Amino acid sequence: MISTADFRNGLVVLQDGDLMEIVDFQHVKPGKGGAFVRTKFKNVLTGRVLERTFRSGEKMEDVRLEEKAWQYLYFDGDLFHFMDPNTYEQIAVGAATIGDNKVWLKENNNVNLVFYDSKVIKVIPPITVTLVITKCDPGIQGDRATGGTKPATLETGATVQVPLFVNEGETIKVDTRTGQYIERA
Repeated sequence: MISTADFRNGLVVLQDGDLMEIVDFQHVKPGKGGAFVRTKFKNVLTGRVLERTFRSGEKMEDVRLEEKAWQYLYFDGDLFHFMDPNTYEQIAVGAATIGDNKVWLKENNNVNLVFYDSKVIKVIPPITVTLVITKCDPGIQGDRATGGTKPATLETGATVQVPLFVNEGETIKVDTRTGQYIERA
């Protein structure tokens, strides 16, 4: 159990049966009445953000999440399969758990799996991935001087905006947090 005095950004607590991550909090001491804590939570599973107010010193249950590096193996149409590189243990994860991160998963790349009670609750792709452009309009000579962009479809199905001089078949680096082009690889 932790109290509101132990709050810090990134701490995960069990609130109303949901895993909630503290995004922001503020201790408030009004001139009249008792102190309280305004807190902004983000649901770990759904991503929904909500704000709650607690009396100072109120207690709640903290949660221990375990994050481990695993290797992404393949997708069989229903499940995504991962392997622990140390023990060679394999685990299958449903598409609902992966969510929008599925477009950044490339076979044999390392990802982080977040576990709660021995169950995978979140898949975190690497910060940058190197992928091949499979579909893209051709660049036009002379378009290099402007800062224009065009859509490009990558080998995993993701669509990102790339500079006009980048062509189909090239390998590029993409930031998975924002989905933005970084550079040619």
